[in-house]
Amino acid sequence: MNRKLTLAAAIGVAATTMVVAPATAAPRPAPAPGSNNASVVLDWNQALLKIVRTAGAQPATIHPTRSFALVHAAIYDAVVSVDGGKPYLVAVDAEGGSRPDAAAAQAAHDTLAALYPKATSDLDALLSSELAAMPDGEGKEYGTAVGKAVAAKELAARAADGSQDAGTTPAAGAAPGAYRPAPPTFGAPVFTHWGEVKPFVLRQGAQFRPAAPPGLTSATYTTALHEVRELGQDTSTTRTAAQSDTAKFWAVPIWNTWNEIAQHEATRHHVGLFTTAQMFAELNLALADDVIAMYEAKYHYLRWRPVTAIRESGDPNWTPLATTPPDPSYPGAHSAVSSAAADVLRHFFGTGYDVSATSEAVTGVTRTYPSYEAVADEASISRLYAGVHTRTDLDAGTELGTRVADYVRGYWRAAGRGSY
Repeated sequence: MNRKLTLAAAIGVAATTMVVAPATAAPRPAPAPGSNNASVVLDWNQALLKIVRTAGAQPATIHPTRSFALVHAAIYDAVVSVDGGKPYLVAVDAEGGSRPDAAAAQAAHDTLAALYPKATSDLDALLSSELAAMPDGEGKEYGTAVGKAVAAKELAARAADGSQDAGTTPAAGAAPGAYRPAPPTFGAPVFTHWGEVKPFVLRQGAQFRPAAPPGLTSATYTTALHEVRELGQDTSTTRTAAQSDTAKFWAVPIWNTWNEIAQHEATRHHVGLFTTAQMFAELNLALADDVIAMYEAKYHYLRWRPVTAIRESGDPNWTPLATTPPDPSYPGAHSAVSSAAADVLRHFFGTGYDVSATSEAVTGVTRTYPSYEAVADEASISRLYAGVHTRTDLDAGTELGTRVADYVRGYWRAAGRGSY
C-alpha cells in the first residue's frame, strides 16, 4: 500500500478561495486566565457522539461526518476569532478580553442545535453548565457573542452544499461485476448522492478518485476474491478466533471510533484549547471530505460486493460473517476513513507510544496498538475478515484516505492555519 504520498503532489490552491477572513494569520495573544482548557472541545465532541449513537437521531440521508466537520469547524473558527490566527472558513471581530472557551462552547451549541433540534434541551443544559463554570463578566458575554456569530456563518455556508438533495438510486446491474443489492436484505443502496456533496476542503469529490478496480479475470481480483471467500465466510475454518474477534470489534461507525481515539490523545498529550480545536477540526474536515470522495468512487465504479460475486460464481450458499452494507464495494470505507484519521493524528502527536481503542460493538474491551497506522491497518483488514470487502477494496480505500488527509493538511499549512 502506498500510505504516504508526497505532500507537493497533494496540495492544491482552489480550496483557499473558501476563506473569507484576512489573508495573513494574526499572532495569537495569551489566552484569558483559565480560558485555555481543552475540555470544552471534548465535551461537545462527546455530545455529538451521544447524539449520533441515539437511534433515529441522525437523518438517514445525511452522513454523520458532515456534522462532525461542521461543529468542529465552528469551534475552531470561534477560538481563532478570539485568540487570533487564520480561520478555516470565517472569522468575526471579537471584543478585547473575550473568552475563547465561551466562544467555542456557544459555537458548538448553536451548530448542534441547528443540526439536531430535538436534542436542544440537552445541549442547552450542557452549555449552561459550561458557562456557569466561567467567571461572570464581559469576557464571557463577548465570547458567547463570537460563538453565535461564527456558528450562524458556518451553517449558512453549508446550507446549499447538496447534502439535502435526493439521490438517484442506480439500477441494479446484471452484468458480472456490476453492483446489485446484496443478500440477505437486498436493501436499496444508501448515500447515492453523497459523492456530489460540496466538499469542505477538496475541490470536488472526484479529485482523488482511485484507479478502476482490477478486472474480474485478472490474477489480482481472482486472488482477492479467493481470500475473502476463505477468510470471510460465516463458518470459515480458515479464519482464526483472533481474526473473528477483530471483525466484530471493528463492526462500528468508524468515524465515531476515531473521534474517541482523538479525545484520548488530546487528553494524554495535555494540549490546550487552540491545539485541540485545530486537531479536531482538521481531523473531521479530512474525514468528511474522505467520505464524500469515497462515495463518489463507489457510485462511479459500482463494483459488486463479495457475497454477490461468490454466490454467482458457483457457491450460492456462501454467507459472510457480517451483514453486507447496502452500497458498492470499491473502495472500502473503513480503510479510507482510518487511513485519513491516522495520517492526521500522527502529524499532530507523532509516534513512539501505544494507542488505545475501544469498540461500540464489543463492550468492556480495550485494544492497544503500537501506532495510529497499526490501528488503521487492523480496522481495514477487519472488513475482509467480516466478508464484506476484498483486499483490493481495502488498498484503494487506504490510498484514498491518505491522499485526502495529505491534501487537507497541506491546505491547512499552506494557508497559514495554526501549527503543530
